[in-house]
Amino acid sequence: MSNAKKLQKELTWNFPPAFSNKKITAKAVNDYAAGYRDYLDRCKTEREFVTYAQDYLKEFGYKPFVKTDYAGAEGKPVPKAGDKLFFVNRNKALIMCTIGKRPLNEGLRITVSHVDSPRLDLKPFPIAENKGIAYLKTHYYGGIRKYQWVTIPLALHGVVAKSDGSVVTVNIGEDPEDPVFYISDLLPHLSKVQDEYHLKDGIKGEDLKAIGATLPYPEKDDGKKDKDKDKEKDKDKDENSVNDAVKLNLLRLLNEKYGFTEKDFLTAELSLVPAGKARDVGLDRSLVGSYGQDDRVCAYGAFRAELETGKPEYTTLTVFADKEEIGSYGPTGMSSDFMVNFIEDLTEICGGDINTVLRASNALSTDVAAAFDPNFPSVFDEQNSARINHGCVLTKYTGSRGKSGSNDASAELMSMVARIFSKHDISWQIGELGSVDAGGGGTVALYIAKFDISVVDLGVPILAMHSPFELAAKYDIYSLYQAVQAFYK
Repeated sequence: MSNAKKLQKELTWNFPPAFSNKKITAKAVNDYAAGYRDYLDRCKTEREFVTYAQDYLKEFGYKPFVKTDYAGAEGKPVPKAGDKLFFVNRNKALIMCTIGKRPLNEGLRITVSHVDSPRLDLKPFPIAENKGIAYLKTHYYGGIRKYQWVTIPLALHGVVAKSDGSVVTVNIGEDPEDPVFYISDLLPHLSKVQDEYHLKDGIKGEDLKAIGATLPYPEKDDGKKDKDKDKEKDKDKDENSVNDAVKLNLLRLLNEKYGFTEKDFLTAELSLVPAGKARDVGLDRSLVGSYGQDDRVCAYGAFRAELETGKPEYTTLTVFADKEEIGSYGPTGMSSDFMVNFIEDLTEICGGDINTVLRASNALSTDVAAAFDPNFPSVFDEQNSARINHGCVLTKYTGSRGKSGSNDASAELMSMVARIFSKHDISWQIGELGSVDAGGGGTVALYIAKFDISVVDLGVPILAMHSPFELAAKYDIYSLYQAVQAFYK
């Protein structure tokens, strides 16, 4: 080997592909991916994720965290190493915790994922009839490219909170025998004007109306041929006809299935999401294609790692938040204090100082990263972009316009996390969202950092992010799970 070649080997670095990692077997990756696909099919909304998670909590020994069960009375227990606790926030966010061996004052190991995804939310009065078609009117949620949501099958998910206090779960379009909903687009023969629009204007927000029904409410016919009645036929028809008979028929069908009326839509959370199951993509089955992998891919890895945590050195805190796609606002989003309130209550019970605990803690903001796409190289800096099949992605900063809206992790934290990954043979890489000034975006990292917690972003590279059918590589999905496991160890 020449001196130059030797020096090049010593001084330069490229991240190896995850499939070359001898500590990872193809069987482990594919077994994990099978469970992941099932999870994606069952968790298309944040509420469905929380329901899914609770199915496992009892099995793995988690107990609901109620402060008064532990504090304020003699003889009540103090959580000990290995105890598992959980807290459900308004059925849309979740905290899981495993008590560690070390005192809380030495800090927590925290991961935070979000379990909401871009979608089409129904408006408060969603049903409108136009020229014999009853539509479901929507207001899109999160950053979408509107043209991607037309001419695909859509399913209706969500809940209706009725006037008697009961909550009805709605799910139409996922069973193979279910009907689906659909947003139409122009045929190419008549799209001359539309073709001249900018891509973002080809489909407008108010155009995202899904077809719900096309037949009117059926009028009963007793089959009699009484001539006297026939004379009054036209008059009776006018007197008994209703406006918007197709809308009425759609409301009737919903009422028969779920028992609610148009007024109940005012107190509902209903969304249209892509119908269908997660699928393997490519003849080599190396990719998973599905709706909602941002950010449920990271949530699944953190969830699995938390479930399998035994008696960790540091207490683990695994947080699943809502509303990230619209700024993390509201009581179930990370701009609220629900996470730090949990930590404060836990600190009061277990002993310690809340400020000391927060300052000593380290966190991973587990959210997806943009994968380099060779079809669109101009918006990426290839040398600093994440690549599929090269493992999970450590992202020092996100943001836009000069890192605006970013946490920008410290060198010391980056080094600490990199050492953990190296120690446990984790396949990982460095990445950033895209080339400078090409665009940008953020994660919940800045909301974690505001509590004086050291935090860095860790995610999975995604192709076609925010589309109705996103792609992620199985090896990257698996390495994220391993990375959280290592962080918790």
